[in-house]
Amino acid sequence: MHQLAETLLLAVKLNQPVEGKVEALANISLDDLLQQLHDDTSKMAFWINCYNAYFQILRKIQKAEKPEIYRSKLFTIARQQFSLDDIEHGILRKYRYKRSLGYFSNPFTSRLIKNLAVSHIDYRIHFALNCGAVSCPPIAFYHPNNLDQQLDLATASFLDTETTFFDDKKEVHVSRLFQWYLGDFGGKKGIRAILKKYLHRTTKGFKIVFADYSWEEQLDNFINT
Repeated sequence: MHQLAETLLLAVKLNQPVEGKVEALANISLDDLLQQLHDDTSKMAFWINCYNAYFQILRKIQKAEKPEIYRSKLFTIARQQFSLDDIEHGILRKYRYKRSLGYFSNPFTSRLIKNLAVSHIDYRIHFALNCGAVSCPPIAFYHPNNLDQQLDLATASFLDTETTFFDDKKEVHVSRLFQWYLGDFGGKKGIRAILKKYLHRTTKGFKIVFADYSWEEQLDNFINT
């Protein structure tokens, strides 16, 4: 299961044909999918790789535009139709309502998405999902056997790049992702704790400022390994 998602993402990275791999993912059985993605670690690794692969496919090959690229069910996995929003907000964010800053569940979530969803939201997914913009985190290949270390590394790297301390103004400028998904991060108190954990800087007395997000397109932004 994980190998299918990883090989699809690798084909995207190498600009190789993806049709056979897309078909293989489409034709696996739903029972197999549910059985093999049996915990949050396996679910996150699989669905992060799928999200990053299918965004590139939808944008580069199918020329899908916003907002349809996120909202419309444009690809098939386990004989079920999915959208990118289904993966991000339904499965990986435990069916949070997209516009609620991470504080409310979507009451219209399907049984399928509920069955596939993680049991707990891990805020680090926000530093692993790539939506083709300059301000997005770069794309990596995630594996269930070392996912925790990979997500920690992705988080630390993204925060180091996207966080700026202005000691003279007592301000810390952070990614707009923190504002959009404030509840996932535990509010501003949680943001401060995250910055301390990964950047080893205290923000006591600092004002948190959410930086502008660059939506300029940047496809194929893979981490060099």
